[in-house]
Amino acid sequence: MQVLDTKKMKKVVVLGTGGTIAGTAASANDHTGYTAGQLGVQHLLDAIPGLNDVLQGDSLQCEQVAQLDSKDMDHATWQALAQRCAHWLAQPDVGGIVITHGTDTLEETAWFLQQVQRTTKPVVLTCAMRPATALTPDGPQNLLDAVAVVLDPMARGVLAVCAGRIHNAREVQKIHPYRLDAFSSGESGPRGWVEQGRVRWADPGSWPMAHVHASQALALSVADWPWVAVLDSHAGSDARQVQALLAAGVKGLVVAGTGNGTVHQSLLSALSQAQAQGVAVRLTTRCAEGQIVGQAAALQMAPAGLNAYKARVSLMLDLMG
Repeated sequence: MQVLDTKKMKKVVVLGTGGTIAGTAASANDHTGYTAGQLGVQHLLDAIPGLNDVLQGDSLQCEQVAQLDSKDMDHATWQALAQRCAHWLAQPDVGGIVITHGTDTLEETAWFLQQVQRTTKPVVLTCAMRPATALTPDGPQNLLDAVAVVLDPMARGVLAVCAGRIHNAREVQKIHPYRLDAFSSGESGPRGWVEQGRVRWADPGSWPMAHVHASQALALSVADWPWVAVLDSHAGSDARQVQALLAAGVKGLVVAGTGNGTVHQSLLSALSQAQAQGVAVRLTTRCAEGQIVGQAAALQMAPAGLNAYKARVSLMLDLMG
């Protein structure tokens, strides 16, 4: 494991949120029957040989923001995490942030942070597919790789690092339930790679916008965040699910259509009525790659290329104003 030379680097702040990377199991051979979010972020850093010897003193700082299984990620944790990111990124001596996170909702957290942060400094989410107690855990290498990306002078905005690959917040998606290389950027391909502690960018000259929404997400009580639900169009779709959500007070609906944005006729009729009643409706596709092209949709389109879960984040932020 290569150690990084950081003599001239700014401070790196590591924020812990739990996840498999901080998980423990009764047996070192158990990679699935573990409990996530058991170890503190300082424990994770201490498990990386040589890291604290290089990033010593004020060069490395950590903070436990949350301790949960990322399947249970909630808006309150998102808000707290974004607030801590904003605090640290505003410090002149901080070069960037690493966030340890569970894999299940990492892509949603990454996109949320990409939308609300007002900085070009790197925020790098990393994770693990095996618990910390595994015979060969992948978390330490992923965490070391994430630090390498934060320290790279070309890094910008919100990124995700797993299994040596660097992904943009917009494209990253979990595509496999258990293999170590569980994330993909689809047709776009990875943003870059970490190879023996060195970062190689696929296209160093092209970076996404670091901030899109001027939202109230950091200031509003999470109780006041608008409720946006996700629906899938599928064989036998039933309009009653839309009607139930409307009756319960939903403010926005994202529908993942089949193929090129097609929606079951029963569901489409109910969604059109919801849209007419003032509920914000956005359409995307269930397909893992590509985006809707070549047709005028009856429903308003989600931002191009976003899956339903990231489109939900964007719509929720839009509704905040």
